Amino acid sequence: MKSREIREMNEEEILNAIEDQREALFNLRFQKASGQLEDENAPRRAQRTIARLKTVLHERQLAAKAAKQEAGNG
Repeated sequence: MKSREIREMNEEEILNAIEDQREALFNLRFQKASGQLEDENAPRRAQRTIARLKTVLHERQLAAKAAKQEAGNG
């Protein structure tokens, strides 16, 4: 999932995507432990996707906080 795709999502969709990716990562770890994992890079990609999702979510929270402070001071 690209950052551009994530930025087009709303907050609820991002939170759902984070949960989906965490579940996928959990399953990938089990596959790795049992020796059934075919793509060794899949867990790393899942972790990076989670990081991207959380980064965009945090940026939005900071922007909302800054807008709220600006409105309070103005």
